Amino acid sequence: MTSGTVAEILHLTMAKIQRALISVSDKDGLLPFAQVLAEAGVEILSTGGTARAMREAGLTVIDVSDYTGFPEMMDGRVKTLHPKVHGGLLHLRGNAEHEAAMDEHGIKPIDLLAVNLYPFEATAAGGADFDTCIENVDIGGPALIRASAKNHAFVTVVVDPADYAIVIKEMNANAGATSDDFRRRFTIEKIFERKKSRAKFQNQFSPT
Repeated sequence: MTSGTVAEILHLTMAKIQRALISVSDKDGLLPFAQVLAEAGVEILSTGGTARAMREAGLTVIDVSDYTGFPEMMDGRVKTLHPKVHGGLLHLRGNAEHEAAMDEHGIKPIDLLAVNLYPFEATAAGGADFDTCIENVDIGGPALIRASAKNHAFVTVVVDPADYAIVIKEMNANAGATSDDFRRRFTIEKIFERKKSRAKFQNQFSPT
């Protein structure tokens, strides 16, 4: 991270959210959340059905495929696994080397990630066949969440539609930004604890 003054570091970690990546399986609350972000001037990147739902509601959305220059492929298995996406989530604001790489490769910072995963547990618990369960093993979603959680000093990550209102409230209280304490708490309470629960369930699943 930058070696600047405390004030400079706080300025970076409390910067206004300017770009969001939204890609959700559970679309409850999606449109009101996206509408508030759009009204706040946040640029929205998205994929597949999520992008379509927002666009049909009249929102301006940039497809991730247009941003990266690569189409979604392999029946949607590859959508967001691209350096322009993960670089945007992982780069340390204020780090000269990271900023130079961003400039060189045309990577834009992503300040907020809204993702929830394919419904693997529900699919498996519902008695779906093995191949269907396999297709509900999410790859891109966990990778995005891990990247954002690792860089929570700068990136807000929300995985539960029930938390959209909480994120908006936090942004309203901080001129469009979120506090370092808020991001840290969300990462611990909403990301890492959820991962433990999900991993325990997946370990119980077997193709036998």
